[in-house]
Amino acid sequence: MIAQFFRSSKPFHVSRLLRVGQSCYSTTPSKPSLQHVAQLRKLTEVSISKAREALSQTNNDIQQALEWVKNDLAASGIKKAANVQSRETREGLVSVCILSGGSKGKTALGGGGIRAAMVELNCETDFVGRNTLFGQLAADIAHTAAFITEPTDSSTIIKSCSLDILNDAPLLSQNNPSSHSSSTVSSSIRDLIAKVGEKVSLKRAVTVVQNPFLGQSPNLGLRLASYLHGSVGSAPQGRIGSLAVLALQSPELARRLESETFVKDLERLERALARQITGFNTCSIKSSDGDETALYNQPFMMLGGESANEPVRMAIENWSKRQGLAQDGEGGIEVLEFAKWSVGDVV
Repeated sequence: MIAQFFRSSKPFHVSRLLRVGQSCYSTTPSKPSLQHVAQLRKLTEVSISKAREALSQTNNDIQQALEWVKNDLAASGIKKAANVQSRETREGLVSVCILSGGSKGKTALGGGGIRAAMVELNCETDFVGRNTLFGQLAADIAHTAAFITEPTDSSTIIKSCSLDILNDAPLLSQNNPSSHSSSTVSSSIRDLIAKVGEKVSLKRAVTVVQNPFLGQSPNLGLRLASYLHGSVGSAPQGRIGSLAVLALQSPELARRLESETFVKDLERLERALARQITGFNTCSIKSSDGDETALYNQPFMMLGGESANEPVRMAIENWSKRQGLAQDGEGGIEVLEFAKWSVGDVV
């Protein structure tokens, strides 16, 4: 009877029944929810369409979607990186990370260790240079460089950081240092290329790592000063940046550094010195011929007040005397080294 029914029915009815059967047993995944899309975008920063595609391909499984996005970014990043390899990158950011700024409070007796890094990350346009993802990557690379660098015996404190070593290092998040990342600096750069569609390149990096003196020079302490001009948001990055190493020497150093008032005055002086280096055509620290590209010969305009008309050298000598660091011509504060970069500098 059933066979007779099918033989007597029109083809339309058979196809209709088949469609109904298929719909009952369909394995097509449900449409990704807005909640899942938002969650995946928060974790990966990919576009809405890419998040939906990842979820659709993985049956709305967030963990599988994360792996899908990772593989997709790697593949598209490599392809896009090859396509844009010949392009010039003259925009970008200088980013500074200071993990340890030096002597402060009771640590002054041991000299106070310093640990920091400055990097320049480049892109093609100012639009991408001001992108939040670009700025965060620059900050994370600076954090990574400062964290992984080991102290070495060297005649200089500010040292060039190997880009090969840095590119192969796991990227460490500045905002969440305890998180474990499977991405390296170089793979993170490729992922960003896939997202923004521009060439992104790590141009240079320097690090400052000096362990405490551990009682060898109890009257000597080191401090770091930095300033970024043309900053983007609240992050320590901009189009021009400086990083300077300062030395403080005095039998009273430990006691003075325990004073909150003194530390605030010291931080104000440090910021003024870093701004002076950044804002002026500063090429060296000292010069005996009155050359104003030497920091110590410049009028200390960034400190302001009476010091604005004094050369930097005289201003910091007078500051040291007022603060009780310099006595009978001994002690005080000295700028030991500095690095100053502008985005797009010819290296």
